[in-house]
Amino acid sequence: MNTPLRKVGMAMLVMVVLLLANATYIQVVKADDYRTDSRNARVLYEEFARQRGKIVSQANGEVLASINPSNDKYKYIRTYADGPMYAPVTGYYSINYGAGGLERAEDDVLNGSDPRLFVRRLSDMVTGRDPSGGNVRLTIDPAVQKAAYDLMTQKGYTGAVVAMEPSTGRILAMVSTPSYDPNQLASHTSKAQTDAWNANNKDPKKPMLNRAISETYPPGSTMKLVTAAAALEDGKGPDTPIDPAANTKVPGSSKTLENYAGQPCPGTTFKDALAHSCNVPFAQFAGQLGADKIKKTAANFGIGQTDLTVPMKVAASTVGPLDSPDALFQSGIGQRDVRLTPLQDCLLAATVANGGMAMKPQLVQSVLAPDLSTIEDYSPTELTGTPALSSSNAAILKDMMVASEGFTKGGGKRPDIQIASKTGTAEHGTDSKNTAPHAWYTAFAPVDNPQIAVAVIVEDGGNRGLAATGGSVAAEIGRAAINAKLGGG
Repeated sequence: MNTPLRKVGMAMLVMVVLLLANATYIQVVKADDYRTDSRNARVLYEEFARQRGKIVSQANGEVLASINPSNDKYKYIRTYADGPMYAPVTGYYSINYGAGGLERAEDDVLNGSDPRLFVRRLSDMVTGRDPSGGNVRLTIDPAVQKAAYDLMTQKGYTGAVVAMEPSTGRILAMVSTPSYDPNQLASHTSKAQTDAWNANNKDPKKPMLNRAISETYPPGSTMKLVTAAAALEDGKGPDTPIDPAANTKVPGSSKTLENYAGQPCPGTTFKDALAHSCNVPFAQFAGQLGADKIKKTAANFGIGQTDLTVPMKVAASTVGPLDSPDALFQSGIGQRDVRLTPLQDCLLAATVANGGMAMKPQLVQSVLAPDLSTIEDYSPTELTGTPALSSSNAAILKDMMVASEGFTKGGGKRPDIQIASKTGTAEHGTDSKNTAPHAWYTAFAPVDNPQIAVAVIVEDGGNRGLAATGGSVAAEIGRAAINAKLGGG
């Protein structure tokens, strides 16, 4: 063979090898990535030919996402009960747009491809039975979810509510408003899907954003729970004297930090400072503690975790760099660079309620086979393995939060339920003094046997604008969730 032919032959051989390598890479190495990509509609076409599993609540087995026969080529259609109420929980399942939320996170179970369903798939093949997916039972309590969602929507608030069981981390409610209807995205009419998708994504209120786990906010004075925990662990007690002055100068700066409305603190002790949410003492505590102690305590509450899933991915919360006295002072009261998700803010109260140990938040209670037999149950696990504060200090902070609730306004209070809480009024925006603040409320109840912890954020002051406070805007919603869990309202 002459040299030119040999070169052509070698070139062709190299191209064949490259072609085989590329095919192997795509079909073997990247196969699972392509299969699970939400943009891969071909997989959805195949899945619509089988009966997808249901998503049900834990309290009474209420079906949140069902599957019904369809009279078109796709055979089955996904339907959602109370779609907008549960959209932050269920997500959506669409031919055009794939899956989101829990529908995506638990897709392998719901479509029947999960390895734990192998025996069922094998049985289906042998018996000729139509293949079907597994079911997912959630930790959601419909009564708590409905109470929080109804009040948020009735008042027209933009924000989120998260409730959980302090001792287990089970999520009892996950509300985000405004919301969207996943039934529209599940339609088998392409135009209906496209219109709904475009309308939701062009809406400046971002109804498809799950504010409970995917958005972070300055937490305002709810962050004082972290600062208080660090101070208690550092040796301070509820009777430790504080500076009751209306304002204080930031060390090494010409800046001045003041209490709410520029008023002196009504009390003279650490307990008084939390009860009346005085900024000056907590800024000074943060400055005295230093960045390392604040960061350590925050981390044990779960702040800073970048890999948390519930099983949907949760945005990372942060205390910021804490690289100056000004940063420490501002961060000690939940401003500056501090950003928390509502889920993380709920964890603050839940951790105190659980004796100082944070539990991993979890939305899935169990995975069920198509015949509803249990394949796997969720077991409570500690979030970090290290307490955010000792049980004795948690008991002290609990008592301080009871005092805080005593000075907190808003509706929904009941004499038969004792609540421990902390409010927050968080400044934000480029002109923070003239921008309506975010209103926060985080709490747990009953104090002697905590069964529910809750966090509420109402963006931009709700219906009270610049006059908004956590007590006047958010507290009523948090108490409604608590009352729904404990009964009687």
